[in-house]
Amino acid sequence: MAATPEPRTPQGRAGLEALLAAPERAVVALDFDGTLAPIVARPEDARAHPGAVAALARLAPRIGSVVVITGRPAEVAVRYGGFAGVPGLDRMTVLGHYGAERWEASTGTVSAPPPHPGVRAARDELPALLEGAGSGPAAADLAGVHVEDKGGRAVAVHTRRAARPQAAFDLLHAPLRELADRHGLHLEPGRMVLELRPPGMDKGIALAGYLRESGAGSVLYAGDDLGDLAAFGAVEELRGEGVAGLLVCSGSEEVAELAARADLVVDGPGGVVGLLDSLATALGA
Repeated sequence: MAATPEPRTPQGRAGLEALLAAPERAVVALDFDGTLAPIVARPEDARAHPGAVAALARLAPRIGSVVVITGRPAEVAVRYGGFAGVPGLDRMTVLGHYGAERWEASTGTVSAPPPHPGVRAARDELPALLEGAGSGPAAADLAGVHVEDKGGRAVAVHTRRAARPQAAFDLLHAPLRELADRHGLHLEPGRMVLELRPPGMDKGIALAGYLRESGAGSVLYAGDDLGDLAAFGAVEELRGEGVAGLLVCSGSEEVAELAARADLVVDGPGGVVGLLDSLATALGA
């Protein structure tokens, strides 16, 4: 098994050292799409990397806890990840919809507050908005744009399957921001996706709350997209409060800003799995 990669920053090295020195107080927090699962053209086709569950099952019993923080519904991430009923993952948590939903492996149940009414209103207006934005010369750019309803808690517009993905993304950014503002929602841009969701929901808020709840002494957070910047910010802030942190970027040329802020960049989900396996080995798995 490969040795654990060395972070390139002093803060990252301190985070790794703290995790290995006191694993019982360590939290490993991970995004799903692009981090544990390869990015695919159709969101419904996403599945965890073939080695992800085995690596997590080796590591989880040797640390304080493992948590997945995702924009997907919690139940969908659990199903696509194959996390339920796996020996070793009996204390795993999945925070779906950026923390609005919570799945606990110990009970197999999801808890969540009522959906925000603005999400349904925005979803109902999307067909007319896309039709208007795609009229005239722009019609070719928007061919293949796909709308994903995330269980009534968020709605995402994907441009990856469009004829010109970046052109479609740029064309839709302003009208979708206006739509979000009109219904009291937040617009989150990502890797060829624009998501409308309720305010006060992001991975930074979800991660900080979970770490305080668990009394973590250290945290490793791995992500790949713009939505993970909030989690990176939370770890940076918590470092000032004495919680050691290691920031990992699941490498992507599409999100250079995340890679620039990371303590460690690995080669996509395969690199994340390799890192998890190396940590498990270092802790005696």
